Amino acid sequence: MTELYGSDAYAPREIAQRVESVGVAKARLETLPLLMLGVLAGAFIGLGALFFVLVKSDATLSWAVSQVLGGLVFSLGLLLVVVAGAELFTGNNLLAMAWADGKITSAEVLRNWILVCTANFVGAAGLALLVFLSGHPDLNGGAIGRTVVKIALAKQDLSFWQAFFRGVLCNVLVCMAVWMAMGGRSVVDKAVAIVFPVSAFVAAGFEHSIANMYFMPLAMLIQQSGAGPAGLDAVTWGGMAANLAAVIAGNLVGGSVLVGLTYYVIYRRGQSGA
Repeated sequence: MTELYGSDAYAPREIAQRVESVGVAKARLETLPLLMLGVLAGAFIGLGALFFVLVKSDATLSWAVSQVLGGLVFSLGLLLVVVAGAELFTGNNLLAMAWADGKITSAEVLRNWILVCTANFVGAAGLALLVFLSGHPDLNGGAIGRTVVKIALAKQDLSFWQAFFRGVLCNVLVCMAVWMAMGGRSVVDKAVAIVFPVSAFVAAGFEHSIANMYFMPLAMLIQQSGAGPAGLDAVTWGGMAANLAAVIAGNLVGGSVLVGLTYYVIYRRGQSGA
């Protein structure tokens, strides 16, 4: 099929096999490199979020332009994860394919998800601390810091089901970005595959759990320093925990069920010997 159309990209059925094989390797990665790669992924997504805030803090841009442009630059995070190499909880929801095919156990999947999600939090919150200490939130006359707090408060104010369904929609697009990147053979291929789905979920205001692990700790640090916008409610640990519980659950459903298990049924069910 690929030769017929003159393309060297992997066909969808080949992508499914590659995703499953990579899932087996990820599930059996030793603990120390798994944790270190997880910390890197959390920091990488945080860098994408930092880039996003630079755009959103510019009051001269219209809402739609700032959302779309912000989504475009946020793509930096997943580009770093995929090209440089890191372990991201939301992308690793695709391990559901290897699990459904009996290649890895439930314990191996849960180990990966728990360790990677925890390491992602360390990386994202650690970057938030470094960014705060650097004075970065004071840029643009303090608009950076005010924007971070407003973003975090908006996330905290979502109801459980709003956050859940936004998490579902977000990780459908994130896992589709990872899926399509697996179809490419070059860095350019992977970049093109990643940018549009990630830009779409950010522009649409969907919820990414690891990005929130950067925004909300940074907002709390800014508010505690007294540099946040006056007259607003505080971002709290309880508010962050409630948001993350809903968004993580939504991300799991979107990535594991609506992408991973759907493509398993289409391409891998009954093909375990392939």
